[in-house]
Amino acid sequence: MRVACIGECMVELAERPDGALSRGFGGDTLNTALYLARLGVPVDYVTALGDDPWSEEMAQAWAREGIGLGRVRRLPGRMPGLYIIRTDATGERSFHYWRDSAAARDLFTEPEAAATRAALETYDVAYLSGISLSLYGEAGRAALGETLAALRARGGRVAFDTNYRPRGWPDREQARAVFRDAMAAADLIFASVEDLDWLYGETGEDEVLRHRGRAEIVLKESSARTPTARVLHGEAEENVAAEPVAEVVDTTAAGDSFAAGYLAARLAGLPPREAAVCGHRLAGAVIRHRGAVIPASAMPTLPFGPAGETQ
Repeated sequence: MRVACIGECMVELAERPDGALSRGFGGDTLNTALYLARLGVPVDYVTALGDDPWSEEMAQAWAREGIGLGRVRRLPGRMPGLYIIRTDATGERSFHYWRDSAAARDLFTEPEAAATRAALETYDVAYLSGISLSLYGEAGRAALGETLAALRARGGRVAFDTNYRPRGWPDREQARAVFRDAMAAADLIFASVEDLDWLYGETGEDEVLRHRGRAEIVLKESSARTPTARVLHGEAEENVAAEPVAEVVDTTAAGDSFAAGYLAARLAGLPPREAAVCGHRLAGAVIRHRGAVIPASAMPTLPFGPAGETQ
């Protein structure tokens, strides 16, 4: 099963308690792609980079992790976006972006976009997020929507994570409409209760639950001390709680890694409840470390092999 993760990787500057900055690279769907690759899932990252040194460093780092680069467009004269991440005393983070001219924004409208679209239609699973959708203008989102519809028409599946960042949108009404369309087109929806509350208010959960029975839904509640995933698959519904983590260092990529663990487990043939346990286990390991990417040696043991076969 071939997975395409669609989105953007940016230059990340992480602010330390003393105000010093350390440079890395980050992006929500890139984090998911990386953890999928570590779990043995064949995955390509679908994005655009520039011809600058930082773009080259990104691509080399992805290749070392086993992420496919065949769908990475390189746009001459362009560069990646940049953001600063701040983490408070409880491990919660905030983001500040400079990305208006990032190469990834033109992925579905640049001159070679037709080739990207044709390739994307051939994947078994396409994974994207609300942040992915905030990248592209109206024309880009329309092109992406048509491409995902073609993928589904030939038997592929779409997974959508409601990762919502208000600063990525000109106004909330536009974001609400785009998210509604994305959830209606998805076969697997990862929805954060917090995201839905910010976006839709009291009707947030209703927005995703209207797709119950048609799509597989994982509704995540992470504000409590023990995160819980409410998994709805067909007529079945289960609440799957995470194991408590004694010391949370940094919640960066908690949701991204959960999605990777869940999706990898489902592709390996595990049922939804066990997939949620796998997602929680991977996310629990990630939040014990600083930054989005934990050392490979810290990856938890999950009940399926690196080739995606259940053990």
